[in-house]
Amino acid sequence: MDLVPALEEPLQQPLKSVLGPATAKVMAEHLGLLTVGDLLHHYPRRYEERGQLTHLAELPMDEHVTVVAQVADARLHSFASAKAPRGRGQRLEVTITDGSGRLQLVFFGAGVHKPHKELLPGTRAMFAGKVSVFNRRLQLAHPAYELLRGDPDEAGESVETWAGALIPIYPATAKLESWKIGKALQTVLPTAQEAVDPLPDSLRQGRGLVPLPEALLKIHRPHTKADIEDARARLKWDEAFVLQVALARRRHADAQLPAVPRKPTPDGLLTSFDARLPFTLTDGQRRVSREIFDDLATDHPMHRLLQGEVGSGKTMVALRAMLAVVDAGGQAAMLAPTEVLAQQHHRSVVEMMGELAEGGMLGGAERATKVVLLTGSMGAAARRHALLDLTTGEAGIVIGTHALIEDKVRFHDLGLVVVDEQHRFGVEQRDALRGKGKQPPHLLVMTATPIPRTVAMTVFGDLETSVLDQLPAGRSPIASHVVPAADKPHFLARAWERVREEVGNGHQAYVVCPRIGDEEDDPKKAAKKKSSESPEDAAEKRPPLAVLDVADQLSKGPLSGLKVEVLHGRMQPDDKDAVMRRFAAGETDVLVATTVIEVGVNVPNATVMVIMDADRFGVSQLHQLRGRVGRGSAPGLCLLVSEMPEASAARQRLNAVAATLDGFELSRIDLEQRREGDVLGQAQSGARTSLRMLAVIEDEEIIAEAREEATAVVAADPELTSLPGLRTALDALLDEEREQYLEKG
Repeated sequence: MDLVPALEEPLQQPLKSVLGPATAKVMAEHLGLLTVGDLLHHYPRRYEERGQLTHLAELPMDEHVTVVAQVADARLHSFASAKAPRGRGQRLEVTITDGSGRLQLVFFGAGVHKPHKELLPGTRAMFAGKVSVFNRRLQLAHPAYELLRGDPDEAGESVETWAGALIPIYPATAKLESWKIGKALQTVLPTAQEAVDPLPDSLRQGRGLVPLPEALLKIHRPHTKADIEDARARLKWDEAFVLQVALARRRHADAQLPAVPRKPTPDGLLTSFDARLPFTLTDGQRRVSREIFDDLATDHPMHRLLQGEVGSGKTMVALRAMLAVVDAGGQAAMLAPTEVLAQQHHRSVVEMMGELAEGGMLGGAERATKVVLLTGSMGAAARRHALLDLTTGEAGIVIGTHALIEDKVRFHDLGLVVVDEQHRFGVEQRDALRGKGKQPPHLLVMTATPIPRTVAMTVFGDLETSVLDQLPAGRSPIASHVVPAADKPHFLARAWERVREEVGNGHQAYVVCPRIGDEEDDPKKAAKKKSSESPEDAAEKRPPLAVLDVADQLSKGPLSGLKVEVLHGRMQPDDKDAVMRRFAAGETDVLVATTVIEVGVNVPNATVMVIMDADRFGVSQLHQLRGRVGRGSAPGLCLLVSEMPEASAARQRLNAVAATLDGFELSRIDLEQRREGDVLGQAQSGARTSLRMLAVIEDEEIIAEAREEATAVVAADPELTSLPGLRTALDALLDEEREQYLEKG
């Protein structure tokens, strides 16, 4: 895509030319800030009023904090030490207060002299350091500080104005305190006047937004709280709009690419497959299939994201799309993130298709095709055979891991790529597979992790979205309960009784653990750890939380007599497959596993899952795991075992998972508890999120409106000829890696 050149941007000048090499080096290394523009877009985290004090009672442990407070007391102690045997060691203890709480500051040795002179009772200052605990009291050891000097009379200000001045507190590090960042900003702030405004005038004026130079001045040097609100409203719009323009341009460019239309032929494989189905498709599955078939019939590539609740039948929808493409003379590839999942998909697709998957074999149906599996651990002969079937077109459907992407893999005519659990694949991997078609193949991305609408618009904004939100008939509800193992150990004993009861009724169970086993640790370290263990630790009754230990304990204890097997990622692929086959065939009662069973594993007879140390898993992951039970006609049960205390945030998270089966609701809870950067982390390879002001959950309205505006702007002027300022912002906001992500869609 050729673009008009961006405007020459004064904000692009390197920081070292303005602040000097030493400061610029620290800014680059610790905050990733390289240019004047980077620094101007490093916004304050919050503001303190000079006359107000921080709530010392609410400081987080082990975090680097900046506080504004008043010195209440300062005492110098002398003591003897190895370095100062004659009692000349000195320790300065300063107590600061804000009315809500007190905090102790400690300075040692040569570092006591300056603070001893400056931190006198009554002095106000900003202090920065890492919060720790000593003698059960919070303290900052050797904090950096900046005195809040200035007499209101000297400055010609009223006391109210002086006390009400807003002090910006910046995201800082131990090497770079907030006030040093503030001083550097003071130096570059005049450059903000030359910032090129990316928003079209009509959009900015229509929404009553302040110009960009004004917003930058107000965010860093606000006179009133209204200034901060004005600046935030404007800067949020910048981020939302520029990102949506990048995505709209991607969609526009994709619409220009050629693709082979793939219309399903009447009375082909798809018709035969539908006729064999022992159940009727849900309305949702029909609706989403229509959307996909409409896309496949066009002469530019489909780019669709298929979101579906755990167990909503996404694989069925994807398989029908693959069959439609095979009917139209093309091939379809399904990319799975793990070998276990690729084998599982292959097994279930072959089962669902029956004789239709036996193309070229005795007993195969007239219109059958071949379904091949391709993974990295296959033997050479089987691999050669699979590759030949792909090259000749004998195999209409291939299911595999990233082994599908290797150079040796050649397709006869690749028409559709289905990517399962997209967030586990790098952009380059998806792109390499798409490059294997004669023309760009159609792309269907599936995820069972429900994504709130705004995140879908932000992270997957170059894909059209389809949502499967109803479960197929015959699916059973899943009851979920938190098992507080520390407070009520008898609850855990009851959990194992429930597992025995389910197995007694002819069903099966999963037990999920966060680790594989002790052999993960260095044996020398493990031996050392054991010998140094205190009797209290050794006597602690908490259950082991590794697959191998738990399986061993259960077999000898509460589940003795049942057939217990283990499954984890370090087993040989053939062994994993054999374990899964035995479990699927009902030969195993209890499968003790890591999260390798998280997605795609489908054993309808498994009705109960016990998740050990459930607080160590994320909300979405727990929801995924839980979806492995209740897949048949019997109701499912998920027990979340935790040793965390009732009041902890971890337990609140587990209570939320137990309280709802709505994945979209849970994904909102999950995102609200994480930082914005994590939300976009799956889409970005870059360390810094391009969203500094925009909150994807709270700012839903802005994102939706920005998407509409961006689509209109790009439709009218795809090359942004009339908006060089917008092009400048695209270059600045989206770093190279982010652009690469967008380019590859």
